Amino acid sequence: MIRKLLPVTLAAIASLSLQASLLSSASAETGMAESVRLRGAIVSFDHDALKVRTREGEVVDVALAPGWGVSSVARASVADIKPGDYVGIASLPTKDGGDGALEVLIFPAALKGTAEGSYGWDLKPNSTMTNATVADAVKDVNGRSVTVSYHGKAKTIAIPDGTPVVTLAAATEADLKPDAVVFVQAQKSAAGAIAAQRIVVGSNGVVPPM
Repeated sequence: MIRKLLPVTLAAIASLSLQASLLSSASAETGMAESVRLRGAIVSFDHDALKVRTREGEVVDVALAPGWGVSSVARASVADIKPGDYVGIASLPTKDGGDGALEVLIFPAALKGTAEGSYGWDLKPNSTMTNATVADAVKDVNGRSVTVSYHGKAKTIAIPDGTPVVTLAAATEADLKPDAVVFVQAQKSAAGAIAAQRIVVGSNGVVPPM
């Protein structure tokens, strides 16, 4: 099913994934900009300017850089996760000491290895993002769990029933409608101006869960 959803614009989607993972380290090294993630709904869109009402209730103006692009997400399922797949999983520590998934992104095969590792994420307080290869996927009474590997390390993450699972898909400017849900990885300058190269927008009832 997922293979049928892969767009022909993988180069553009690769740009999105690399930005989402690398902007933070790049800005830290240069000291010129701060990496920020915006989650919310579109207020308005006009060519190279996007206005977003964030989940915190703030209305933010986002300047879209030359050559900017847009991607969407398509619904997938836990059953689509197979050993060898490359996934991005946001998770939280659980009471039993393990990790429980908040969402799962199944990367297209062409993006395997993108931003491999496990690092802090701001979907929820204390959440982590792990980009890694699935070693195995096991069904249990509470849903499924996956063991993923990255840089010689292994991590097992439970995926409770109902956890959003998506993959990346193509989108156009026509999808940037008022009230459409978006995820934007951007850079904030020292003066407070926010600029972005790519937008992930919800479509067909599926919203970016990351």
